Amino acid sequence: MKIRFGLVLGGACTIGLLASCGGGEGPIVAPKPVPAEYADQHMPEGWWTDPAIIADGKAIFEGKKDIDVNCASCHGMDGKPKKRGARDFRVAERMKMYSDSYWFWRVSEGVPKTKMKAWKEKLSQEDIWKVMAYEHTFSHGNQPAPHDDYTPAPTQAKAGG
Repeated sequence: MKIRFGLVLGGACTIGLLASCGGGEGPIVAPKPVPAEYADQHMPEGWWTDPAIIADGKAIFEGKKDIDVNCASCHGMDGKPKKRGARDFRVAERMKMYSDSYWFWRVSEGVPKTKMKAWKEKLSQEDIWKVMAYEHTFSHGNQPAPHDDYTPAPTQAKAGG
């Protein structure tokens, strides 16, 4: 009886640990307001669904364009995080809360108190948009899709941003 209970408890703990090794992002909460200097930044027209833009974004994301820029090393080749705390781009409910301005700001400036560093010194603005277009496919079944599913979180809507 003791051995069987130990095996069940041990198995449950192992499953719990394995489940927590994913993105580990916690609950979905409203993003912070976008700073004024980024509020007017928007994806160029048609880029969310442009196959050439997405292909370029994929090459950048995977580190094929610049070995020093490899988003997949943290976010995974398929958008499933490889490192704790990395954003899981496959979670549509979370990703649709990010305006293109917010997303551009976070890639450009990084995220304080996380391992996500600023990429504006390594990537041109154009390349950041390309990477975003590719990342966006993960939350849409790996297919290009317009970002017309953007839904401001309730606190953003009240604040107008």
